[in-house]
Amino acid sequence: VGAMLVQRGEADALLCGTRGVYTDHLRDVRNVIGLREGVKTPAAMNMLITSLGPLFFCDTDINTDPTAEEIADITLLAAEEVGRFLPPKIALLSHSSFGSHKSRQARKMAEALQIIRQRAPELEVDGEMRGDAALSETLRSRVFLHSQLKGAANLLIMPNADAANISHNLLKEVTNSVSVGPIMLGLAKPAHILTRSATARRIINMTAIAVVDAQEHQLHRQPV
Repeated sequence: VGAMLVQRGEADALLCGTRGVYTDHLRDVRNVIGLREGVKTPAAMNMLITSLGPLFFCDTDINTDPTAEEIADITLLAAEEVGRFLPPKIALLSHSSFGSHKSRQARKMAEALQIIRQRAPELEVDGEMRGDAALSETLRSRVFLHSQLKGAANLLIMPNADAANISHNLLKEVTNSVSVGPIMLGLAKPAHILTRSATARRIINMTAIAVVDAQEHQLHRQPV
């Protein structure tokens, strides 16, 4: 019902997911609202507001084991969203750093990097790399001299949903950081699917994001 209200223009944005199953909400939102023009791979991104600044995790909820092409799609959507907060510094994560392992998942992330650089050469992105390398420029400058990423990454692109979801939730608990999300990426109209663990504070934060989404959506619909 909420998705239909947004689709008909009777509501400006949608927040759902505190009851029911995430995949059921996703099915309804995709079927009713659909994807933004040109988007093939929607995604969900979570943000942690840490003592060192915001840290984004993608894709935490939708794409179970995305291909290299889908990783590239997800990265570009996530970079666009992160750019609303701060300049994205992107790390493609793996158990491998710059070819140290030849597993399928490591090769997938390396291939995704090449696709991203072809499609968006202006982005600051590198990989594949381990999590410690993504967050420590000191480590990269000592071990991986050729890395093009400067400073600590703020957008972590994971090889699958398990890695993204587990990393986000573990870090959320051990750091007592403020969690914002999941932020839906790639829908035609503003809608975000929360989880049953969402606190009142997270709902308030996501309401603010949904309001900004709605304002930008209305602005883009205005005739020039």
